[in-house]
Amino acid sequence: MAARELIVQKFGGTSVANYERRERVSQIVQGALQEGFLSVVVVSAPGRLGDAYATDTLLQLVANEGAKVPARESDLLLSCGEIISSVVMAAHLRKDGVAARALTGPQAGIETDGSFGDAKILRVDPAALSGVLEEGLVPVVAGFQGRTPQGEIATLGRGGSDTSAAAIGAALGAAYVDIYTDVDGVKTADPRIVPEARTISAIDYDELFQMAQAGAKVVHPRAVEVARQARVPLRVRSTLGDAAGTVVGGARLQDLWHARRPENTVVGVTDRSDVGELIAATPLGSERTEVEARIFQALAGRGISADMISVSPGRVAFIVTKSHLAEAGRLLGELGLAVQVRDDVAKVAIVGSAIAGLPGVMATLMAALVAAGVEVLETSDSHSSIACLVPEARRIDAVRALHRQFHLS
Repeated sequence: MAARELIVQKFGGTSVANYERRERVSQIVQGALQEGFLSVVVVSAPGRLGDAYATDTLLQLVANEGAKVPARESDLLLSCGEIISSVVMAAHLRKDGVAARALTGPQAGIETDGSFGDAKILRVDPAALSGVLEEGLVPVVAGFQGRTPQGEIATLGRGGSDTSAAAIGAALGAAYVDIYTDVDGVKTADPRIVPEARTISAIDYDELFQMAQAGAKVVHPRAVEVARQARVPLRVRSTLGDAAGTVVGGARLQDLWHARRPENTVVGVTDRSDVGELIAATPLGSERTEVEARIFQALAGRGISADMISVSPGRVAFIVTKSHLAEAGRLLGELGLAVQVRDDVAKVAIVGSAIAGLPGVMATLMAALVAAGVEVLETSDSHSSIACLVPEARRIDAVRALHRQFHLS
């Protein structure tokens, strides 16, 4: 008898927030079992801010105390939401006749480094999950968490349950990792901005990674990176319907490369308004390079990631998240640099693997923004994306103009 294929099914917080949603999750899991798959379920904390055990609600508990909580203890608290969700979901499955067992991240074999609040998964020991599966049970794993080498609980940062699912899928050789959410797949743009945005049926790993990095929130970029390295297919699907969703893989790119034109090689437009820009005046003489190095060393030393970096004689510009904007400005001031800080900007990007080296893409992008009257403050590009920094007040206009220009509706 052939071995049964395994899938990992990850359900976000809104998917497990109440009884009716959990009933739908149970139906999805039962459907996979009836198709002959083994299933490992990964769950997030239930609901959103205001719901009893949501991550933001737990954060609010300690914020109300008015004192700083050590990162280690914050992770102890935040891990509870997913653990509660795993126990409740396992109970719901058993109520429906599905043999299931709840597991914390550490019990599922997830090992992390010691960076509390933003830990990286070092490895997943598949023994525990394999043992549960061999007992004929469905493991229901608390996402977003693991165990450090010192035996402490550490959380993986926002979107960490996606990464948990991808890492488990890689460790167990899953046929698919299904990311279930409240939308029916990866969209060509945020549908709240562009109502006519469509669901992308197939997308390359690198394209999805770039979209996630640039602001699309449907899958965490670390999860995409883990899946890409292990070549585990991802599927992004809706808990609320039966649509096929988005399949993540590279086969579709062959057709794009055969007929590459600027207007049909972009797969999506993303946007971020949670960023700010810093512009530092730097020396023009021989010490210029040393000063530039000190800027980025200072940022790295505080764990601040810079993006859209532009270096030219007498000027260094970059963006950081708004949560790091004040600290980054202070660090540059401590280096003796005159700094301009802007918190009224947004990052808008087009993404598509087939744009690499294709003449005319930047011209098409700029034509769209000029026609919409959107000022471009900075640009940056990679082999599969082009990003623009624009005034935050014109962010929506920019997204809509680019979506139209590249025929994404």
